[in-house]
Amino acid sequence: MTPDAPALAFLQINIWDMIGRGGPLTIGVLAILLLFSIFSWAIIFSKWNSFRTARAADARFLRAFRKAAGLDAVMVASEQFKPAPLVSVFEFGYEEIHRQVKARGSINNKLSLERTLQLGISEELAKLERNMSWLATTASVSPFIGLFGTVLGIIRAFQDLGMQGSASLRAVAPGISEALIATAVGLAAAIPAAIFYNYFGHTIREIGARMDDFSLEFLNMAERGFEE
Repeated sequence: MTPDAPALAFLQINIWDMIGRGGPLTIGVLAILLLFSIFSWAIIFSKWNSFRTARAADARFLRAFRKAAGLDAVMVASEQFKPAPLVSVFEFGYEEIHRQVKARGSINNKLSLERTLQLGISEELAKLERNMSWLATTASVSPFIGLFGTVLGIIRAFQDLGMQGSASLRAVAPGISEALIATAVGLAAAIPAAIFYNYFGHTIREIGARMDDFSLEFLNMAERGFEE
């Protein structure tokens, strides 16, 4: 055991003791912050995995799309790239082309096709942004919840101080240290949520820009296919 191990063990025990001595409101605040943190981390791991999968699938699908002879060939191959947001955008456009060709034998309304592709992009962005608001809420609200718990703890500490009739630092310090735990827990919940909210926001914008570029490539392939 290293020389610092006993001090660390004492600190851990001391923290748990301070939490245990907290009032019901302080413990309730800590429980709320813990739930915020657990749910945020669950979202973070889920988003991290889904974005990584989406970006990899997008890259593979885009390579296959550019090598394909036409839209029909892409449609056949698209099943193996299903996690890719680009596949969903492609399917929106392909179905719109199919409707127009079935009705009039050609693509006669390019504006409608562009709108349909934009709808596909919007739907995929909505999926990517799902639960992002929870990370934003955790990042903005958790410090204030922690501060609320700290204020409650300090009020309780001064009430105890008044009842004891002592004004020494030794008398008030334990209560204030217990109260400050709520602020620390609030910051511990908020900081990761803020970091990953910004990081994932950048990732979503990047994927959205890629979908916009893909819609132009789709329109070019559609025009070439009906010019030949």
